Amino acid sequence: MVTSKAALVAGLTLASQASAALQPIVMKGTKFFYENGTQFYIKGIAYQQDTAGAGGETTTGTFRDPLADEEACKRDVPIMKAAGTNAIRTYAIDPTADHSACMKLLDDAGIYVISDLSEPSKSINRDDPRWDITLYKRYTDVIDEMSKYTNVIGFFAGNEVSNNATNTDASAYVKAAVRDSKNYIKKNVKRWMGVGYAANDDAKIRAEIAHYFNCGNQDEAIDYWGYNIYEWCGHNTIKGSGYQEQIDFFKNYSIPVFFAEYGCNIPDGAEGRLFEETTALYSDAMTDVFSGGIVYMYFQEENDYGLVNVSGSSAKTLKNYDRLKKAVLGADPKTVDIDAYKPTNKAAECPDVTSNWKVTGDALPPTPDEKLCECMYNSLTCVPNKSLKPTAYGDLFGVVCGNDPAACAGILGDTSTGVYGSYAMCNSLQQLGYVMDQYYKNQKYASHACDFDGQASTNGAAKADPTCSAALQSADAANAVAATATAGSGNGGTDGSAAAATSSSSFASPVAMKSFFTVADMAVGLYVVVAMGVGAGMVML
Repeated sequence: MVTSKAALVAGLTLASQASAALQPIVMKGTKFFYENGTQFYIKGIAYQQDTAGAGGETTTGTFRDPLADEEACKRDVPIMKAAGTNAIRTYAIDPTADHSACMKLLDDAGIYVISDLSEPSKSINRDDPRWDITLYKRYTDVIDEMSKYTNVIGFFAGNEVSNNATNTDASAYVKAAVRDSKNYIKKNVKRWMGVGYAANDDAKIRAEIAHYFNCGNQDEAIDYWGYNIYEWCGHNTIKGSGYQEQIDFFKNYSIPVFFAEYGCNIPDGAEGRLFEETTALYSDAMTDVFSGGIVYMYFQEENDYGLVNVSGSSAKTLKNYDRLKKAVLGADPKTVDIDAYKPTNKAAECPDVTSNWKVTGDALPPTPDEKLCECMYNSLTCVPNKSLKPTAYGDLFGVVCGNDPAACAGILGDTSTGVYGSYAMCNSLQQLGYVMDQYYKNQKYASHACDFDGQASTNGAAKADPTCSAALQSADAANAVAATATAGSGNGGTDGSAAAATSSSSFASPVAMKSFFTVADMAVGLYVVVAMGVGAGMVML
């Protein structure tokens, strides 16, 4: 049989398409598109087995990487595909693990991934926020790993970090992470990958936080807004559920908005979920503003939000899975071609600093610079002893900063004024060395000023690297400005430890902070701030 050249080419084309990777997703204005210009709506499921990885808190730092378990993916991906799923959200992955098998299974099933950049022990802690070299490495390692796969839409730089009016300062550090992650992608990835933020729905800061992450220099702003929203419970309507308020609020937002989590389980648990909101989400009433959503969650666990019961190698779908499947497969949202779409919305204005919002839009914490931190530490004359344990750092920060607040200006930040010390992004050991050395200098190199009860000593080998001189001079100038600002929130490095202070006339021993940090990791910043408030008269060297 003679085969024509045209038929051969067509056959090869079809074969290549069958084995080709999914088209990358791109963003334009408030919408997502396939690379070919067809509009894309997220029809997603949150896929992370343990609650600690899925946005919960843990003191162990452990989590299960859902994309590193090939057998689990073989079990679960067909179930998600059958429900019309085209995207999953993962909350923590191990960037050193092999994800190729799961990512191929997802790709073959037409499923994209949005992954959080953090993990339980390396996250921006709302109670003691920081953006440092340890977190920067974690975030960029995840980007390096996941950018290999064209079915990765992008990332979340934080999940409900500022979740009420008492911890809005943490948003400055998340936005700094957005800025640096976007810049890293721009320099190292040859296609668009987005960086967004997933927020809860707190009425007191709802407008401020949405505007803050969208305002200002767009190289520093989020690429999309994810909303963790559980307003629609049981039988309801767009108006009765409060969805209409969300439509009205976000109709002028300049970037894509979608539900990063949804699926209220009140009043009858997971099996009582009707998913009427899914039908509404892909209706004409919402698709002008929202780009779909991600149902929480695949696995049925103690929190009772699951779609599937998993036991070992077996998986059994639940009744609410069937309801979701029917709603998703029945959805037919209207679309627009990328070339015909002309976005008109503009970025928001940055919110004012108020009693409910303690973050200025004028400046962000510094970009983590490991070389600068190393240069600084190697130049110090007074340094902690090598035998000093991280659990002792907190008391020492308290001693130094209580006696000489100016010595600590270079490691602190004030989110309400936008003034940050240059070394706010260094690790805890480097920061402790810096404040000890500053105190030693301010005491005119007195012999007793670099002892700290035998926990520090002068460094005879200290040397200034000539290649660092310009950077160190610039940092010194910034720190001089920071020294004149009022005391702000602290941000010790995530790899070291310090303590929260709860004293009036003396400092308590280091205690572990709750949140995503391990027991050995404690909050430098809180200790420093309270120490500065107590004053030198109450803290003795």
